[in-house]
Amino acid sequence: MSEVKTLRYGWTTGCCATAAASAAFDALLGGEFPDPVEARLPNGGRPTFALALAERGADYARAGIVKDAGDDPDVTHGVTVIATVRFGPPGGGIVFRAGPGVGVATKPGLPIAPGEPAINPAPRRMIVEALTRIAERYGVNADAIVEISIPGGDKIAEKTLNPRLGIVGGLSILGTTGIVVPFSCSAWIHSIHRGVDVARACGLKHLAGATGATSEEAVKRLHQLPDEALIDMGDFVGGFLKYLRKHPVRTVTIAGGFAKMTKLGQGLLDLHSRRGEVDLDWLANLAESAGLAKALAARIRAANTAMEANALATDAGFGLAAGVAEAAWRTAAKAAKRGAEEIEIVVVGRDGAILATTGARPLH
Repeated sequence: MSEVKTLRYGWTTGCCATAAASAAFDALLGGEFPDPVEARLPNGGRPTFALALAERGADYARAGIVKDAGDDPDVTHGVTVIATVRFGPPGGGIVFRAGPGVGVATKPGLPIAPGEPAINPAPRRMIVEALTRIAERYGVNADAIVEISIPGGDKIAEKTLNPRLGIVGGLSILGTTGIVVPFSCSAWIHSIHRGVDVARACGLKHLAGATGATSEEAVKRLHQLPDEALIDMGDFVGGFLKYLRKHPVRTVTIAGGFAKMTKLGQGLLDLHSRRGEVDLDWLANLAESAGLAKALAARIRAANTAMEANALATDAGFGLAAGVAEAAWRTAAKAAKRGAEEIEIVVVGRDGAILATTGARPLH
């Protein structure tokens, strides 16, 4: 029996920013950088971090932490999160600035106001609490300007949803617990939620969640939707629909390839392969119940992939995609509950052609 590897947890950019800001502020007040430096988490945990950068000038101190995302496939793994701290005006409290590689919000609907650095509320609280404790230790007020930067963050941000969310110039400083759970894909779920928030704040009534670029482009053409209405939900259709329960819109379109929509039709809300495979028996039963010959249904059961199954049916003059769309609609409607007035399923081929659509139909 092969040994099962325990996946290693990591640290969020918010946790690293807290540790870096703490080290810099301590050096600004006391002249020495604590190394390693501690970051206090919301759950009471106190991880420590080695400094990758420690620099002090006449009116500032700067510290950097290399982010370790553990075994999570995080695009920010290995980046250096840098905090530059300066004294602020007396009574000014702690003010945040975006340095190179950290984005600035430009659209409504985000947890931070337009014009603010993309440092989310939870990391802000962690940094404020950390610097307040340090200030109390030195017997001074926590009046400081905290600039967070990530070298190369502007390029990395191009691989994220930040540009669509209206966060320009770099990455976001994220995290609610300070801990990255391997393969939780929490950053993607966070981006889905913020995408919904931005769309609603822009007054949009019709949102489209797509599993990939091809299906997104197809549904954009179909409905002439603006970019703000397009939610890159990836495999997380459940995360998208469940968020709508408390943040409803009028119309929701779910668009994806044949295999992904088959999984949704089977009742799966996480469409990743590790969560479940396409059930070829289910597809064969769907075809047989719609009148396809038993011999051809047997060939569908023996197919290698969902696309092969669909090709077999198509060659016989029978479209499986319509039945898949109907089944996917029922799953989506159940998951959304009252998160939308009407839902549409669009099944898209690999070439971007629309194979089937239910049209937008009322849930209730």
